[in-house]
Amino acid sequence: MAVEGLDHLAITVADVEATLDWYERALGAERLHHDLFVSGAIPIALLQVGGSRISVHPAAAPAAPHAVAPTPGSADVCFRWSGPVAGAVEALTAAGVAIEEGPVPRPASNGAMGESVYCRDPDGNLVELLTIG
Repeated sequence: MAVEGLDHLAITVADVEATLDWYERALGAERLHHDLFVSGAIPIALLQVGGSRISVHPAAAPAAPHAVAPTPGSADVCFRWSGPVAGAVEALTAAGVAIEEGPVPRPASNGAMGESVYCRDPDGNLVELLTIG
């Protein structure tokens, strides 16, 4: 099979600006082509989070094609964190983000054991930061 990995994750949100602000503050995300979204030239907002991309779909008008039942707060996403888990805890705390769980041991996709902390974005999507090594 020729699948290399995920290109992006699409999330449906109630308030695009609140979501963009949260991911910028909590995870250091960067808005991409925001002017095109604001002008209506593209139907979604885009965030770059490290090596990952998030397509942010407004619940009021999700871009087609989309999930059968696009619903704010239904996502569960894990990002790899570079460095010790204490750094993730410190960054989230400094951003005013409540940690829901962790640090706790978790297996990574490469089979290595790591540690994770969990929090929630403005829609209640579960966001995990996983560090290994």
